[in-house]
Amino acid sequence: MEFHLGDNMPEMSSTHSVKSLNHRFTRAELARALRLAIADEYEAIQIYEQIAESTEDEEIREVIMHIVEEEQKHADQFWDLLARVIPEEREIYDSAVEENKEIIQRIRS
Repeated sequence: MEFHLGDNMPEMSSTHSVKSLNHRFTRAELARALRLAIADEYEAIQIYEQIAESTEDEEIREVIMHIVEEEQKHADQFWDLLARVIPEEREIYDSAVEENKEIIQRIRS
């Protein structure tokens, strides 16, 4: 789904392509950027867990799983920021955070 919020909207197909147009984000733009950051954190978690699961080296696996924990902290922080930007959706975000933590726990088990 493509969003069209006007000509001043920064291009944000991913957080890696955010282009500044010398203006501050609107509330909607900030929410969109935070959602992209959250998605990137979860994508990183998936990639790192696949790497950890694919190695027989326990030391490497432990280091990578530590990185996974750090990425989860980042995702949680972005969720918190998003809930501050759009507080009326806080319940949805809290539910999504818990659901994602449960999924990650099942993957690790």
